[in-house]
Amino acid sequence: MILSCNHISHLIFNTSIMELNAKIFSGTGSQYLAEKIAKKFGGPLGKINIQRFSDGEIYVEFLESIRGRFVFLIQSTYAPADNLMELLLMIDAAKRASAYKVIAVIPYYGFARQDRKDRPRVAIGSKLVANMLTAAGADRVITMDLHAAQIQGFFDIPVDHLDSSAVFIPYIENLKLENLTFAAPDVGSANRIREIATYFECEMVICDKHRKRANEIASMVVIGDVNNRDVVLIDDICDTGGTLIKSAALMKENGARSVRALCTHPVLSGNAYNNIENSVLEEMVVCDTIPLKGECSKIKVVSTDELFAVTIRNAFENKSINSLFMRSRMANKK
Repeated sequence: MILSCNHISHLIFNTSIMELNAKIFSGTGSQYLAEKIAKKFGGPLGKINIQRFSDGEIYVEFLESIRGRFVFLIQSTYAPADNLMELLLMIDAAKRASAYKVIAVIPYYGFARQDRKDRPRVAIGSKLVANMLTAAGADRVITMDLHAAQIQGFFDIPVDHLDSSAVFIPYIENLKLENLTFAAPDVGSANRIREIATYFECEMVICDKHRKRANEIASMVVIGDVNNRDVVLIDDICDTGGTLIKSAALMKENGARSVRALCTHPVLSGNAYNNIENSVLEEMVVCDTIPLKGECSKIKVVSTDELFAVTIRNAFENKSINSLFMRSRMANKK
């Protein structure tokens, strides 16, 4: 089920993309989203040829002139690594075709969970990817809900870090829940959840978890009261679904009336779809930054097309995107 949000549609203009000195292209991994973004922006996607040799090597060719243009390249870098390689080759081809500015639009920034050296002899993958994008020739990056906000500092080029609250807040408002309480599935999400809870003037709780290893939770406790509450869990990434599902079950055990989850990036690997279907969650609402690979009656999708279209438009016109962030909403509410 795909839902749309119209709260920022007034920011979209009717000017045809063909009348602007800007072109939008897509990699194969984000074609479904790029088409919607381009339509909101004002026209079709640019023409590009992306092929693979028999051994899997990727070939990229722009099929129209981009000399002197602002070129926006839309591609999420979720697994497999081919999506990242495609984006790097697109950036390189655009620079060699004399594009004026090359902006990488990365709805989901892969490798973001590797943002620090938390153990000896490990890679910092998000920093490596930042270096690769810069070395390929990107002049700017537009992305959404990085796993760690400090990843912006890994770049020596401007980064527009969008917040999914622009699409989630209207959805929550439409639910009209009586005893709304927000929950952070881990301590790392607390600051973000606190902002949303403050906006709605309601309570928040935190799930404190301990992992044995990646994708495996050893223990979890709830910090706060959820008795007779309608709980909304919010997270940036749902991989196997283990954290959100265990958090939801724990909320129910502690007396929650209902539990639902909002998650920006639906990685959903392994048995995630079955796990979510059989969980106590009322629903899981995700963004379309990554295409769904399976079906689940509890999963709903809200589109980010207008949000990215507005950001692309403002980046091209050198306008502020401050109005798209939580702090601007809170200021307007006051």
